[in-house]
Amino acid sequence: METLFRTLTSGNALIFILVLGLGGSFQNGFHTTGTSSPSPYIQHFINSSWYERYGEHPPLQTVTIIWSAIVALYAVGGLVAALNVKNVTGMFGRKKALIGNNLINILAAVFMLMSKHANSFEMIMIARFLYGIGAGLGGSIHAIYLGESSPKKIRGMMTLTCTIFIAIGKLSGQVFGLREILGREETWNILLSVPTCFAVVQLLTLPFFPEAPRYSLIDKGDEEACKKALQFLWGRKDEYKIEIDEMKAEQKAIKGVQTKTLMELIRDRSIRWQLITMAVICCGVQFSGTSAINIFSYNIFLEAGIPKGDIRYVTLGLGVVEVLTSLSSSLLIEHTGRRPLLWGGFGAMSALMVLIIITLNLKDVGQWVPYTTAGLFMLFNMSFVGGPSGMTITLANEVFVQSCRPAAFSFIGIQRWLLQALLSLSFPFLIEYLPSFSFVMFAGVCLVASLYTFFFVPETKGKTLLEISEQFKCITVCGKSFSREQTLETMATKL
Repeated sequence: METLFRTLTSGNALIFILVLGLGGSFQNGFHTTGTSSPSPYIQHFINSSWYERYGEHPPLQTVTIIWSAIVALYAVGGLVAALNVKNVTGMFGRKKALIGNNLINILAAVFMLMSKHANSFEMIMIARFLYGIGAGLGGSIHAIYLGESSPKKIRGMMTLTCTIFIAIGKLSGQVFGLREILGREETWNILLSVPTCFAVVQLLTLPFFPEAPRYSLIDKGDEEACKKALQFLWGRKDEYKIEIDEMKAEQKAIKGVQTKTLMELIRDRSIRWQLITMAVICCGVQFSGTSAINIFSYNIFLEAGIPKGDIRYVTLGLGVVEVLTSLSSSLLIEHTGRRPLLWGGFGAMSALMVLIIITLNLKDVGQWVPYTTAGLFMLFNMSFVGGPSGMTITLANEVFVQSCRPAAFSFIGIQRWLLQALLSLSFPFLIEYLPSFSFVMFAGVCLVASLYTFFFVPETKGKTLLEISEQFKCITVCGKSFSREQTLETMATKL
């Protein structure tokens, strides 16, 4: 722990982590929970706006569809961003791409602030779409930038700070959403514009930081810029020589290989297991139920039987638990490794979701049952944040080499935002027609993800990216390997 503290404080790394987080993952976290508290006011605004235009109140189902679209358009914007992560980072680099992304967030805030005065729910839709683009680009570039700037010995802990800022963003959305602050009918548009203030902070400060060292050396071939960046971030020590040697080894291994496009990545059989692994984990994360809990927490806790006046405090408790868990897991990751936190987290989530389904069906037994359900949700969130949530970002940085990483983040982002959009559109209707049993799917998905990570995902702690790639090539199913090289070798032997 003492060595870790010296590493972080010998340069400008701590300020760097803070600046990246505020304009990166923090935005995603805030917008995930920021719509929960003002959701009744926004739906009332949709109703009144419709009435002023057409002279009649819209059907309840129409309001639900428009509200679902507002929620889902955030995910659609994230999907558009995911499709362009590789192009944006390749064209502008990590630093400039993140600086430019803040301008999108500022434009979104303008639409959100003006929507109420213009009496236009369409402007809310545009703002949510732009916020989605900003969060999609910001979250992916934040993770790539941080991973490419981190020493191997603390790479896991550094990339896990992305999760910490997501958790802080979620908690901030819940705090600012309190009635005593901005969670009122007259200020909901200001509430949903708050994260842009933090984007402005990044816009003004990030130009003073260097480009990602790994990107500077491997992609641009600028060893001097790489050295200066490492010195600026981690202090003027000779320890960075080890990192540069590792980068040179990776640069040599992929010499002559251009940065892959998304389609080239999908067609490349040598990284097939990495893609399958990330696909399973991403599906596990999105259909674990956490997205639904965060976005529709008001509806879920109302269905659970918790009084309306207590719901905001329960969701605030969820946010506090998530921040504390993410901070704790960042200290554990380099000790326990990635794999145990993954399969253990998914397994615990599956078991807890079964218990949640039971308590949701027993909510009328006594007044204590709804609060038991809330406690189970907190344990569920702890298992998620301490396991799959943080490990997904860490693994994405570790299982792909430099030429594959931007396209890999596009691949992961497309899955994430596509599944989130699907869930955002369908969950309001699921919880209406299948109140508690809509969670059965979540329990099953968590169980499958736990079994997959237990049997197939190798440990990546303390290994170079090239060593990790070799580990994935050795994965077998029923005693057979599906790597391209071994398949060709087997065919040649038979011939």
